[in-house]
Amino acid sequence: MTTWRDVSTSFTFTLKSEDRHRPLPHKIIIGQNQTETIRHVALKFLAWVLFYRERLRIETDLENASIPFVPDLVEIGYDMRPLLWVECGECTLSKLSKLAVKCPEAELWIVKRSVAEAEHLAARMAKEDLRRGRYGIIGLDQTMFQEVCAQMQDRNEFLLVSLSLDPPQWQFDLNNLWFDAPFTILKH
Repeated sequence: MTTWRDVSTSFTFTLKSEDRHRPLPHKIIIGQNQTETIRHVALKFLAWVLFYRERLRIETDLENASIPFVPDLVEIGYDMRPLLWVECGECTLSKLSKLAVKCPEAELWIVKRSVAEAEHLAARMAKEDLRRGRYGIIGLDQTMFQEVCAQMQDRNEFLLVSLSLDPPQWQFDLNNLWFDAPFTILKH
């Protein structure tokens, strides 16, 4: 679990949404701990936008002894069990396998920096015979992701214009730079 003492930098995002199906709160703050790269912070932010729902939390300790992991993003139901679990970037197959068992009701997603990374993970999951039908993998457009990382500042302005899962495509503005990019969704 990340505590504020572990955080070396924080990124503030002032948010607006023109997509009537995807309302966003006015602002979020994402902490960057001492061992975390800006790429990981950017992945968490973009995943947060992709999966936003009212009860979505960033790096929340579930305080559940049977689930010894802290998710990058999680939505917890009223019964205190995860409904959605999102891992950003690197994640071991062992952890993914355990999550399928320990969080049987949760949607499990992994967000990767590129389509190639997503395809590589899907191939490894198939080779290791991880449970079918339990995981979604999102591969972002690599060029878009690199530009997002380069644009990020301590204080950021984000405008979501549209976001579609079918076909996977989004349009947004981050700090006055326009993005119109597809992403890839793989199921395993």
